[in-house]
Amino acid sequence: MTALWSARDLAAATGGSTKHDFTVSGISIDSRTVDAGDLFIALQGPNFDGHAFVGEALAKGAVAALVAQSPAGLASDSPLLTVADTLAALSALGRAARQRSPARIIAVTGSVGKTGTKEALRLALSGQGSTHASLGSFNNQWGLPLSLARMPRETAFGIFELGMNHEGELAALSPIARPHVALITTIEAAHLGHFTSLEAIADAKAEIFTGVESGGTVVLNRDNAFYARLAKAAGQRGIGPIIDFGEHRDAAIRLLDCRLSATSSAVTASAMGDVLEYTIALPGRHWVMNSLAVLGAVKAVSGDVAAAAGTFAQLTGLPGRGMRHTIQVRGGSAELIDESYNASPAAVRAAIAVLGTATVSPGGRRIAVLGNMLELGAESGRLHVDLAAPLVAAEVDLVFTVGDDMARLHAALPAAMRGSHCATAVEMADLIADALRPGDIVTVKGSLGSRMTVIVKHLLAGEKPPAATAAG
Repeated sequence: MTALWSARDLAAATGGSTKHDFTVSGISIDSRTVDAGDLFIALQGPNFDGHAFVGEALAKGAVAALVAQSPAGLASDSPLLTVADTLAALSALGRAARQRSPARIIAVTGSVGKTGTKEALRLALSGQGSTHASLGSFNNQWGLPLSLARMPRETAFGIFELGMNHEGELAALSPIARPHVALITTIEAAHLGHFTSLEAIADAKAEIFTGVESGGTVVLNRDNAFYARLAKAAGQRGIGPIIDFGEHRDAAIRLLDCRLSATSSAVTASAMGDVLEYTIALPGRHWVMNSLAVLGAVKAVSGDVAAAAGTFAQLTGLPGRGMRHTIQVRGGSAELIDESYNASPAAVRAAIAVLGTATVSPGGRRIAVLGNMLELGAESGRLHVDLAAPLVAAEVDLVFTVGDDMARLHAALPAAMRGSHCATAVEMADLIADALRPGDIVTVKGSLGSRMTVIVKHLLAGEKPPAATAAG
């Protein structure tokens, strides 16, 4: 077991107390996924209390639990580290992990592409030094410190995703991460319902600059309409230089050419004047732009940019973010592109574009199953209707829609493109399964709250969806 924290170090970091001596090799906040050697942290929320699962976590091999009070029914000699507040202790532990680490830290945010860019960075740097990155989308007030607390002492590169849907959230997270490099993928209409304008979203994303270390670097999308606004915000905090990426003729990481295919992209780019040619093993122009951002961040941490570009040929799809599956349908098989994790107008357009490049078998069709894009505020109806044009341009054959706002898109589509419309994903699951035929390629996408994963799971496993009582 590789030591991550000792009991003494944990107590010092969190201000807690313990009568036990132990060493942990991991940190967990979910008793269902505890590994032997973990410290289990009993977080409390409005609808749950991790203290109820301490006994289960210890039984599964956790060497100790961090608690605010001793749970009822535990043996008196149970290995506990007691603190005043477990979430505050987790935050303190994340700060302590960052304080002790010599790693070069990269923080990634943006309206879309955060997780994909973070994972591409993990792959790009893993061959250049010990690399640690946050799991999945662990990017909020507990996900970031948890990811930091899990960072081994010997890490050379630390890559962390920072998320937000309200003003002030990145201003709180960035000083915890204290990045050497702050990367903003792009600014788009995501979480617009919580902001007065796109400018306000850009200003909230610029809060990531608050924690950047002295001498740090910012990586920005030169093609985005808010580049100048973000660059100015970075300059006002004394951050420089800026490494920009995009098609702009002055971009430091510049796209010279790309050839998009159904399953990959061939890219020619200039990195500070050095011409690179590389293949991305995932389709879509959005992945081309993500790759440029990654090269900028690698350059910012003095990594080998050419070697990083070579790793893009090994990229694989992420669950809920473009992963492809062969599924069984009546009479044969079809292809499922799982984009069900989340959705914004820019992300849905990217998914539609990828579907448009897909090569269908004879008799097959391009099919989109789209759920509501949430948190778009007063512009929501228009933004849903605006998806009709890219769907037509991509020559999508049928569009199935889920939710109130997607009903507006349904009405705006040419009649020949309209599949079924349902209020909930649960209702749609059987309908789309029955509608698919051999050779079809189907993309499923929607915001997390629209529960489009229900449809994906149904198509993958052929299981009946739960009773139609949940919100769609």
